[in-house]
Amino acid sequence: MNIVMMSNTFTPHVGGVARSVEAFVGEYRRRGHRVLVIAPEFENMPADEIDVVRLPAIQHFNGSDFSVVLPLPGAANDAIEAFQPDIVHSHHPFLVGATALRVARQYELPLVFTHHTMYEQYTHYVPGDSDALKRFVINLSISYANLCDQVFAPSESVAHVLRERGVTSPILVVATGVDRERFARGDGAAFRATHGLPREALVIGHVGRLAPEKNLGLLAEAVARFLRRRPDARFLCVGRGPSVDTIREIFRNHGVSNRLMTVGVLEGQALADAYRAMDIFAFTSKSETQGMVLTEAMAAGVPVVALDAPGAREVVRDRVNGRLLRQTDPDSFAAALTSIADLPKPRREEMRAALAETAIAFSMPRCADRALACYDALLATRYVDRDEEYTAWSGLLRRIRAEWELLRTVAEAAGAASGVQEPEGKA
Repeated sequence: MNIVMMSNTFTPHVGGVARSVEAFVGEYRRRGHRVLVIAPEFENMPADEIDVVRLPAIQHFNGSDFSVVLPLPGAANDAIEAFQPDIVHSHHPFLVGATALRVARQYELPLVFTHHTMYEQYTHYVPGDSDALKRFVINLSISYANLCDQVFAPSESVAHVLRERGVTSPILVVATGVDRERFARGDGAAFRATHGLPREALVIGHVGRLAPEKNLGLLAEAVARFLRRRPDARFLCVGRGPSVDTIREIFRNHGVSNRLMTVGVLEGQALADAYRAMDIFAFTSKSETQGMVLTEAMAAGVPVVALDAPGAREVVRDRVNGRLLRQTDPDSFAAALTSIADLPKPRREEMRAALAETAIAFSMPRCADRALACYDALLATRYVDRDEEYTAWSGLLRRIRAEWELLRTVAEAAGAASGVQEPEGKA
């Protein structure tokens, strides 16, 4: 089938949504489906992309590492028409998501929406952040979901929240699968040798975008305290973002800066090698809808220590494939790291087997099977025009514009309310 994937983030952006889109696109194409990706321009994006339409965008919106897309140019409309899509899959309820809605209405196609993000946790990137804005953003995403034929939730935690908030469209839990073979084949010894990590060192690792919503202050504080008690330990941090200076400052305050290694963004084999160089994966985010990096770490055979929060609780089984903590203080987290580090060999072997089982359960083929079966079912149904819901959603966007006066110019419109733009009418 011909699938249009529409997202506000895509390679080379670092983040869960971009990686999810890339993973599904790759698996669908591997199976012989055609996929057209509509996404913003980003700095350092690949020059030789196939079936990817890039949209003009504002770079580094409000100090973040996001691009915020401007209105859809005519060339993108032409590309969509020439592609002859069977289904439209949106990954955001605004900006490119508004265009996805318009395209689905114009061609009378099924519209799928993956609710990747709890958007209210990201309003600090928007001028005028407030509790009222958070409520508006929640209502926006729920109203958008109810305009779609199918909603994908990346975890059962998210599905539960969406139902509680009033989503009436069908919801299916479809996690982003992990390429378990790739991460299992990583060469940790080579990575350690290349980056000067001692072979005998105990390496605590983390992978992800280094941003305030990821709760990295707790992560750095807990790992730094652990390192003070374990002279043989190191911390390997993979990723980039505005919080890297916070991490460095905390390590400096604890006198363990020399055991912090930040390597920036890694991809492909280098990322797989980095995971395999780790002994324990540390994760303190409470804003995840799915912990993709957790399943990647487990595919590499690395146990996880994480907070009991959405995204993590679906993956981590306490004392089975890692530690899942209700306590959110640095000392408790550091103690959990110690409990994994000090496991006797028989327990380590048991945990390694549990990690492999989890990786199989979250493998990319299994997740793609689930999504494609849903697409097939939608294609067998009649198109439903949700005019009443569309009118309500459009009115909500107009309220946001009136409250914050963020739509004065095209540039401001691109940045309003986490990137909200006025919906485009049905052609």
